[in-house]
Amino acid sequence: MKEYDFVIIGGGAAGFAAALKADELDVKTLMVNRGPIGGTCVNVGCVPTKYLLTALELKKRALMGHYSGLSFTLKEFDFRKLLDGKDELVKKLRREKYEKVLESLENVDYIDGSARFSSNSEIVVNGEKIKFKKALIATGAKPRILTIGGVEDVKDRILTHIEALELEKVPDSVVIIGGRTQALEFAQIFARAGSEATLLQRSMRIMPTAEPELAIELEDILSEEGTNINTSARIKRLERAGEGVRVHAEVGGKEKMFEAQYVFFATGRSPNTHDLGLENTDVKTDEKGFVVVDETLKAGKNIYAAGDVIGEPMLETVAAKEGFTAATNALEEKNVKIDYRIVPKVVFTDPQLVSVGLTDREAQKFTECSCSAVEISNVPKALILGEERGLIKMVVDAKTKEILGVHILAYNAAEMIPEAALIIRNRMTIDEVIDTLHVFPTMSEAIKLAALSFKGDISKMPCCAL
Repeated sequence: MKEYDFVIIGGGAAGFAAALKADELDVKTLMVNRGPIGGTCVNVGCVPTKYLLTALELKKRALMGHYSGLSFTLKEFDFRKLLDGKDELVKKLRREKYEKVLESLENVDYIDGSARFSSNSEIVVNGEKIKFKKALIATGAKPRILTIGGVEDVKDRILTHIEALELEKVPDSVVIIGGRTQALEFAQIFARAGSEATLLQRSMRIMPTAEPELAIELEDILSEEGTNINTSARIKRLERAGEGVRVHAEVGGKEKMFEAQYVFFATGRSPNTHDLGLENTDVKTDEKGFVVVDETLKAGKNIYAAGDVIGEPMLETVAAKEGFTAATNALEEKNVKIDYRIVPKVVFTDPQLVSVGLTDREAQKFTECSCSAVEISNVPKALILGEERGLIKMVVDAKTKEILGVHILAYNAAEMIPEAALIIRNRMTIDEVIDTLHVFPTMSEAIKLAALSFKGDISKMPCCAL
């Protein structure tokens, strides 16, 4: 029987970060992975969706022609060629960032297959028993489809992000169930590619946990682009409608019916814990099946877990951080904890909705806070780019002036949020941000302008005032 010091189940961001740490420590390690190596992000998540969003954003900008006196030309839009480009990029990154990395690890073996725990010290992989001293569960999660009436009758008309990325052509129409990150990104993808996109969101507004001002403005922008957004919607049942699907819902207390070629479920994710044999270990799961861990990511006596399989926040960067931390704690017997206070979150729509730290509502639960919102049209670089939509909101401790949260709706806002994360990590005050020189003209000046807005009316300040 083969024996390893460390077994990693899963080949995504969390698993690879753990493998790098194990290799660094010269620990005899086995990685077991089922399906395409690299996990969700590179194969059917961040990389392909952002490729499509970026391409469709460029299409939009070319058609709009932001700069007076210049004309833009655009070749005939070919969705199939766009998907081919997406496939090539995924293939390249999977090879360069995962397969080659794995080949370079001297202490890590790899098996393509399914692993199942038979005890706290043994797994079975493809029928072979393997002993281990420590293990990491990093099996990720999969799309969750609501168990509502009629789902079984329209299986061939149902999309998740996985099937949507494999379409041969743009759907004529699609109904998207959900109103958070994935739902909004795909709504814009479909709408800009030429589909009739309808979105049904259960809450009173899209992105219900985001700052209301930003979420409402993003909803207006997406609606203006053509997405039919319906909030306070409760899905009642689905039924076949010829070659499409009919969605029966209650919207704002009224019965409504929507027809489309497909229905897209963006209704959360379920953990890949089925058939792992966790009942043969001391690892526990919650009511939704996610692995329960402590602050050090420990799930059992000698078993750790990281990434989407332990629940929110389900982000690649978080998964990698958790995988590395879990491996550190498991192999070096440490008790490192992750500061989730400074996790940046991004919705890659155009404009992008980003945030880090506390919202106004969250901050008010434990301290007196003050907030200020500045329209992006006050940022000179936004005027240069012709991207004036959006705003930035800063949440500040009223007494200490420490910045507790930064929330931005703006073009390319994802490139701005790391500065805000560092500000919050280092517990900086508005005065310290004001005293920090920023480059002019840049979009990141919005952060300094937001800090300055606590001092006075920024519309009455010249460029580079301080």
